[in-house]
Amino acid sequence: MSNDWNKGVTLALEAPGKFTTIKTLQEASWALIEDWPVEDGEALDKALLVIEAVMKGKKKPEEARLAFIAAAHEAGIEIKE
Repeated sequence: MSNDWNKGVTLALEAPGKFTTIKTLQEASWALIEDWPVEDGEALDKALLVIEAVMKGKKKPEEARLAFIAAAHEAGIEIKE
């Protein structure tokens, strides 16, 4: 099973207006753990759990993508649609 998302998530992770595109579960988990502007949050915790479940083959990559987007909204990160 591929860990790539069908569509990347482009967001201003490093600074406002400085966009980067996250395309894989590995990139998403790294961003959530290392680069996220907040350390606590319900959506953040859920995103990490869903990513782990996808890596174990228990959920679909698109579920992790949606959870990642929810975590970005929770953290106030700008997303480019």
